[in-house]
Amino acid sequence: MTTVSTPPGTAGISRKLLGIELLVVLGLSFGMSGLGALISFLGSVTEPAQLAKQVATLNGSRAPGRPWLDLAWQLYYIVRGLMPVALVGYLLVREGASLRMLGFDLRQKWRDLGRGTAVAAAIGGTGLLFYLASQAAGVNLTVAPSGLPDVWWRVPVLICSAWENSIAEEVIVLGFLLRRLGQLGWSWPAIVVTSAVLRGSYHLYQGIGGLVGNMVMGVVFCLLYRRWGRVMPLVVAHALIDTVAFVGYALLAGHVSWLPTG
Repeated sequence: MTTVSTPPGTAGISRKLLGIELLVVLGLSFGMSGLGALISFLGSVTEPAQLAKQVATLNGSRAPGRPWLDLAWQLYYIVRGLMPVALVGYLLVREGASLRMLGFDLRQKWRDLGRGTAVAAAIGGTGLLFYLASQAAGVNLTVAPSGLPDVWWRVPVLICSAWENSIAEEVIVLGFLLRRLGQLGWSWPAIVVTSAVLRGSYHLYQGIGGLVGNMVMGVVFCLLYRRWGRVMPLVVAHALIDTVAFVGYALLAGHVSWLPTG
């Protein structure tokens, strides 16, 4: 079994500074996303309409009726979403490490691809069933993974969005968070709970199902990361899950009866 390396602060960086760095990264990424998701959820539960009758659109048009401007905005937000990952890379280099320390590289690309595909197959189907059950039970909004117009760039943008989500989440919420909390002396159970709760929190805008389902996924990903010592298989798994969800919804919405569309 490979264990995740979580050494104490290196290169003369104090624990206090490591903690501040972590808060800054989360404040620029998924920490604030979690707060925004909470506000969104409170707005949804105080709406007259039931949760299942409300729609949460993940990849919506940013310039309706203006496809080229819309494309420019889509690419802008994809690139912007990766900036916290660049910050993490810089902070790791500053302490004498790199993103390779988290297993974010192509050194084991075929093994990572195989492992990621297996994880995606196991979690993807289960996650879909859990979402459908949560939505039917009225504790989840209807999630629309794509609200993009039917233009030539829709599928490529959805795939890029899936990879942006997966890279940002797994590098920050899995690799970097676990490393920093380990350096700060946290116990393994506390680290897993924190990572899982954070992952669930920024999906709360989808409803209780989004919160619980992603917390469970977070625990599984933490355990696999500890075993493999690499985020790349989980990046692949997450990207495949999101790609199937985003592109599948764009192609199937309105054409199959079992897929809620709001």
